[in-house]
Amino acid sequence: MVLMGDVVFVVQSQRNPYHTRRAEQRREAILHQAQSQQQSSPAVLLLHELSESDENWGILPALPHLSTHCGGRSWIFFLDEETNVHLQRLIQTLGRFDAQQEWFLGRCLHDDEPTIIHHFAFSDNPSIFRFPDFVAGWALSCPLVKRLAEAISQEPPRSDFTIDLKHEIALYIWAEGRGPALTCVRELCPALSDSPHAGSCATAVTRHQPSCGEPVRREDVFVAVKTCQRFHSDRVTVVKRTWEKDAAFLEYYSDVSDPTIPTVDLGVPNTERGHCAKTFAILQRFGSGSVSHADWLLIVDDDTLISLPRLRRLLSCYDPREAVSLGDRYGYGLSQGGYSYITGGGGMVFSREAVLRLLSSGCGCYSADAPDDMVLGVCLKQLGLTVTHSSLFHQARPSDYPREILTRQMSISFHKHWNIDPVTVYQQWLMDREDWTQGGEAREEL
Repeated sequence: MVLMGDVVFVVQSQRNPYHTRRAEQRREAILHQAQSQQQSSPAVLLLHELSESDENWGILPALPHLSTHCGGRSWIFFLDEETNVHLQRLIQTLGRFDAQQEWFLGRCLHDDEPTIIHHFAFSDNPSIFRFPDFVAGWALSCPLVKRLAEAISQEPPRSDFTIDLKHEIALYIWAEGRGPALTCVRELCPALSDSPHAGSCATAVTRHQPSCGEPVRREDVFVAVKTCQRFHSDRVTVVKRTWEKDAAFLEYYSDVSDPTIPTVDLGVPNTERGHCAKTFAILQRFGSGSVSHADWLLIVDDDTLISLPRLRRLLSCYDPREAVSLGDRYGYGLSQGGYSYITGGGGMVFSREAVLRLLSSGCGCYSADAPDDMVLGVCLKQLGLTVTHSSLFHQARPSDYPREILTRQMSISFHKHWNIDPVTVYQQWLMDREDWTQGGEAREEL
């Protein structure tokens, strides 16, 4: 029999004040629910509070610490800041499994086709490998946590990059068949809490989209598009056909000055990769105030597809007076004291305060073609500034993500024009109904 006190809840929280508040609200909701049922209160931990460093968002680095909470307890249950837990149903659900054995439980997701964000894993049949939907919550039995923690303490995971955490955790636990595969649990649900589909669920979701009041003004966001002469006629044309119209202030930064677009030549030669010198020149231009006094800077590639209206709604949740760096968070060497960074293709968003602190630090490129997003991650870590993740930004194409996730969110960005019609992708996934011109084709209902 499982009791509430047998479960350690871990909210996958972030240090940014908005996300910290949401996580604290989730903790209070769980504790209040336990108190109302007159049972011993479970432990509820916030992931970002486990240590001073940010590496614990990768979960695996946090397991040695979490294993110390397994004394006398049976389960570690992870939840998102928006995951609503029905405690009694969850306890009943966990009670179906022998907590003395190794269990990895969650709502199952799988790839429909091989994808670059999963390094084309299981390319012959990607649907055979299952990984958890974090928003629905997921659980590890304490015997599994203890074994993994010991293994990590002796030898940290070898993978350098953390790209899609849920998939990489499932791979590490499965260990090519030496560990447990994810067990699918139907009671762990991604449905909204007030949906009729949530009636028998042990978990549900308070909301899929941030809601923090009026969107920030169009004039509060300055958009910088990185391009080069080679892509003026195709990629820049797509930007102009899709989302450029929603920007109040936008500049194209290229290696040549082309008045027909127009582009700005920053005096930085184009590089085949990295583009660090170009990005830091953009930061300098924005930070000087010579082109805009906007609160926010968005840096995108010329093959990024983005919804600026949705971005402005999201930014209403953040304070531009704080040093905010926002986007699709990746990690490098997290188990070896590495760092987090905002991957560039999905769009990098910085508050003016973050830009000014980066510039005043003297941190910069070790070479002109260094990876700009990773260099910025190193700089932010040196400054003690946090990187904030939003699952609404995407470094890859819609086909590279489980459709179940995409259809319940209002995505902000996708990246790459490879093997897709980018205009069609923009229309299907990033345009809201009110954006359609009169007589236009109806957007697919998501």
